[in-house]
This record gives sequence, structure tokens and C-alpha cells, in this order.
Amino acid sequence: MQPTAPIELRGHADRWSSAVDVPSAALAELSAATTVVTDVAETADASRDWWPLAMHWALAGEVPARARVVCRPTSTAEVAAMARVCNRHGVPLTAAGGRSAVTGAAVPAFGGVLADLTGLAGVGDVDEDSGVVEVAAGTSGPELEEFLGRHGLSVGHFPQSFELATVGGWVACRGAGQYSTRYGKIEDLVAGLEVVLADGTVVRTGGAPAAASGPDLTQLFCGSEGTLGLITRVWLRTHPTPPAEQRAAYSFATFADGVEACRQIMRIGATPAVLRLYDTVESAASGRGGDGSTCTLLVLDEGDRRIVEATMAVVADACRLGAPAPAELVATWIEHRNDTSALEALTRQGYIVDTMEIAARWSRLEGLFDGVRARLGDAGAKVASCHLSHSYPDGACLYFTFAAKPDPADVESTYRALWDAGQQAVLDGGGNLSHHHGIGINRGRFVADALGDAFGVLCAVKRALDPNGIFNPGKLGLPSPFGEAPWP
Repeated sequence: MQPTAPIELRGHADRWSSAVDVPSAALAELSAATTVVTDVAETADASRDWWPLAMHWALAGEVPARARVVCRPTSTAEVAAMARVCNRHGVPLTAAGGRSAVTGAAVPAFGGVLADLTGLAGVGDVDEDSGVVEVAAGTSGPELEEFLGRHGLSVGHFPQSFELATVGGWVACRGAGQYSTRYGKIEDLVAGLEVVLADGTVVRTGGAPAAASGPDLTQLFCGSEGTLGLITRVWLRTHPTPPAEQRAAYSFATFADGVEACRQIMRIGATPAVLRLYDTVESAASGRGGDGSTCTLLVLDEGDRRIVEATMAVVADACRLGAPAPAELVATWIEHRNDTSALEALTRQGYIVDTMEIAARWSRLEGLFDGVRARLGDAGAKVASCHLSHSYPDGACLYFTFAAKPDPADVESTYRALWDAGQQAVLDGGGNLSHHHGIGINRGRFVADALGDAFGVLCAVKRALDPNGIFNPGKLGLPSPFGEAPWP
């Protein structure tokens, strides 16, 4: 969202935390290594992502926090040189790509340097026999898919942020595409990584399938949100462009009935690309076929015709718990699935609107569906709805949407109260902290509770790989030499 007033010289976080300036010696070294921007307006604009709370600050002409310098490298060598300079001078270095994160992950919480990695763009080698493609981390989804289409291939990773996000961002936040039930989340699609460490060392992980060479270091960096290293190149698994597709829709009397149908489908071993179940509130939204008393399930599968036909036969059998609905509902969803215009409109009207996506075992989903919505309502949400959007043999992702309209002075306190209530209900009910949006700043305060004693292991890894704590400080709930995270 563009601010409606001139951007202030300091970010919102500067009210209660000290931003780190870049020493003149460091600035000179950075300028010699890569393209550098210091203009206030440009650095402010580069310091924002799609964190819903920050959209309220944007209406007042503020960014969450402002980098003092933006670097725009175009090669791994430039990224390594930039990291060495920041590490040597103790300057915070925050990585950013398409800045589509909704958690503040791309916000330079303590100022310093923001690394705009979108200049690392382009597709490299395509191994058509093995179905593996090499791609620079700053490459956008549409650019990647257009290139692969000429080879008869697709990654099949289509998040709602597809038009904005970059491949490196997908990996850094463990993103999920809307067809993930068939193809997996991004970490399932990553065959290898090139990563720059804090001291400028460049390492490569992975390469061949199913290795038993000790712990999987590729997965160490997946989901690290720029706190352990800067991802510069990714090797992704692809599949042939699907030759066949089928669609179907079903209506259920209760959300629990729809969940049971999805559970049966997955436990049998069928994996339709799309399996989206909406509760009564979301089913009644435009184009979803509900009347406020039923729940709609949308199904789409693609691939080899024989596999698609078998999958959809399993789906039809499991959905005997409900009733057929018009398959045209799937087309409507596809047409509007990436439309986020309502979020900006409601924010301008003073509403807090956000989403909380989590995952849990099938046995715990009904309790979470009821418990999380109730706790959000108790915390002041006017609306708390839910849909199931990504499924696995052992469980699924529940995606909660909630809205409130507090007095302007209470926006931040209400936002925090809603997240405290909803997220604690998730952890109490056996769900995970996040399914695909990641942690950033917004969820940082819950990480230690979510990981338990394993949080100490994460902190130890951070100290080993980034002893000066320069990489994306204030994120993942990790201790920072620059102070506590600036929010909440």
C-alpha cells in the first residue's frame, strides 16, 4: 500500500529502537562492491513488505523501519562482498526479494543495509532428463514458469503471491503453492541451494536425490528467512506440463464432514492438486456456492489422464458424505484466487484484517477449527472464518481469516491481542506455528514456546553461522546484538 502522506525520515520502529547507521568506511566499501542507494524515499520504499499491521502505519506516511542503505547486487560474488563488508563493520544486513511477506520478514528492523536480491534473476541450466532447473534467487514465478513452459516443464508452485514473490523468497519462508497437495511445498521441490554465509563464504548444498551424507543442509536454510545465510541460487525439481485436468465441487452440511472427506482422500493415497474446503462463512462469499449454512469443497487435479481419472474417482467416493456442486465454482476460484484488493480497501476503512495459517494432524483439526475461532472472537474479532487449503497423509493446513475494527488508537494493541489469542490457541491445540507464511517479526515472540528446548539448537546454529548476528536481526525470535525485536 502506498502511504497517503510523505514518508518520514525514520520508520515506525524508530520510535522505540535505535536504527543502525552505516559507517562511511563501510559505505565506501559497499559502493565499490555493488550498486548502492541512500536516497531516503528509495530506501524507505524498499523497506516495506505486505505485513497487514504495517499497512496501517503506511496510511500515516510511515514504514515499519527504514534501511539506511539499499544494496542491489547482480551476482553471487557481489552478494558475498556485501556480506563481508557488513560482517566486518557489524552492520545489520536484511535480505529482500519481491517483499510479498505478510510477517515483516523483509523489514530491516534495525536499519543498516537492505539487500535487494531481485537483481539475481534468470534461469540457468535445465536438465530435462532429470527434471531439475537451476534458477537465480531473485527470479519471479511468472518468469520461471514462462521459461520452463518452452521446455514442456513446470515447477507447479503457485502461491497467492505468485506475481510478486521470488524463488529465493519461496525457499527462505517455506512457501506453499495452491497446487501443493499434488506437488508439495517449496522445500519438497528444492534439490539444492547456493548460499552466502555471513563471512562471505559461498556454499552449495544438495545436488543428487536421496542423499545419506549426514543432516540435510539444504533443509537447514529452507525457512531460515535470511537469518543463517543469503540464498543466491536454487535448483528445483520440475514435472512435465500437465496434459490433462479435471475439476469438481461438493457441498457439505458441516466443516467436519468436509474434513473427513479430505482425510479419506489423502489416507487412501490420492493427491489432487487442489483440495480447498471453505467453512460456512467463506462458502457464502461471492462465487463459492454456499448460502451460509453449507461448506464448499473445490477439487482440481492435473497430470497424466490415467492418474487424474483415478484420483477424481477416489475423490468422488470420499465425497459421498456430501453432495455434488457445480464444477464451475473451481473456475471462479481460479479467476479470483490472487485478488487481494479487499485487504487494502478494508485497511483504509480502519479494519484490522489478517490471516493465520497453521497445520495439524487430522485428529486435531476439528478442535482447532472450533477453538481458534472462539479465541479470536473473545479477543475482539468481528469475523473469524477458516478454510482448509493444503493436505497431507497425516494432516492439513487450516487458514484462518479474522477482522476487527478498533478505535484508531487501539489498532496495535488489538492486533497483538488477536494474534496472542489465536496463536496460543493453535499451540495449545497441537498445531504448528506457521504452515507457509513464516515467522518474520510478527510471530517471533511465539517461536521459543513452539520449539521448546529445540529453540536452543536453533540459537546455537545461528551463533555458529553468523557469530556477529548481522543477518536479518529481529526475526525468528532469535537473540540479536542490536537489541530486542522492535515489535511488539
